[in-house]
Amino acid sequence: MGALAGVLATRSQGETMLWQIDPQKCVRCGRCATDCVLEQSAVKCVQDYSICGYCELCTGYFEPDPVALSTGAENQICPTGAIVRKFIEDPYFEYSIEENMCIGCARCVEGCQLFGNGSFYLQVRHDRCLNCNECAIGRVCAGDAFVRVPVSQPNIGKRISH
Repeated sequence: MGALAGVLATRSQGETMLWQIDPQKCVRCGRCATDCVLEQSAVKCVQDYSICGYCELCTGYFEPDPVALSTGAENQICPTGAIVRKFIEDPYFEYSIEENMCIGCARCVEGCQLFGNGSFYLQVRHDRCLNCNECAIGRVCAGDAFVRVPVSQPNIGKRISH
């Protein structure tokens, strides 16, 4: 009876915790795109508009040394075209992610982190995640960025140091 109570307690604890990526630990290794047990990864890029610079030359959107600052595929860093660039007013643009097209490869996150302000980062989308006992991506995560978080606080945002 005691063993059954222990299993039930563990199971109920597991149900109140979710997997998430700590953006401060993510090294943008690309494993989120390839190691999820789902056909299309539950990890998606998110955009934190509060820290975005709305730059005309967004290094999370454009390839290094783009042919032009246009939406042409040859200029985009995202291999699936999941980032949408929308003109706001000169010289500002808004960048949003079409999550159904995002594969979680982190190429945009890497570009934004290296040359921008880091407003792109990866997060597990819980409406897609199976919440496996041992996350397949977490097992191979180069930065040990996969952590368990409470259901009540399912996302980990960027922390900006001033």
